[in-house]
Amino acid sequence: MDSFLGAFALLAGGERETWATIAASLRFSLWSTVLAVIPGVPLGAALFLGRFKGKRAAVALVNAIMAVPTVVVGLFVYSFISRSGPLGSLNLLYAPGGVILGQSVLAFPLVAAMSYTGLQKLDPRFNETLLTLGAGPWRRMSAIVREGRYVILQSILAAFGRVTGEVGVSMMLGGNIRWYTRTMTTTIALDAGKGEFERALSLGLVLLLVAIAINFLTHLAVRDGA
Repeated sequence: MDSFLGAFALLAGGERETWATIAASLRFSLWSTVLAVIPGVPLGAALFLGRFKGKRAAVALVNAIMAVPTVVVGLFVYSFISRSGPLGSLNLLYAPGGVILGQSVLAFPLVAAMSYTGLQKLDPRFNETLLTLGAGPWRRMSAIVREGRYVILQSILAAFGRVTGEVGVSMMLGGNIRWYTRTMTTTIALDAGKGEFERALSLGLVLLLVAIAINFLTHLAVRDGA
């Protein structure tokens, strides 16, 4: 009970480090979601519209990548942005850019897979009508994305929720540096290990509120898109 009271006191009192950690975590998640959506949504739409040999294999590959553990994703990105890697000159390792890049790689297949799966629920006659009217690939993709905007919104919310709650990528690529790359999840892991439960609980409550908000918005998107 004392720990819960201390957690509420940290949030209500505007404790600087706690709120700085919350702000950094949400900022990293927002940018990584944007970077994942930019290629992820077009890829999902292209898989939905495409008629090519190996389409099933491509869809299966995207779904398989989505299930890769976060630490494996972190290790993969680490090999690229480390000093000996091809992107080492950008100095992304143990910096906010590294966390954002890793989280965007983590969220990208989720956005693509959910976009593809959701767009399949659209009326199949919609795509056939576009083909009949002579719409080109880009115009058909644009029309499909507009028609499936609620499905796309669900995939974006799911991606944001995943990167906000992950810890492996942030720890490996950001280094959990105070006032710089520390996120809510890495702080919870650190403080809980040190026995400082007040801040860990306060950040856990914020993560819980974020999860509830995402589920609520997803419910609204499903209801409006029905």
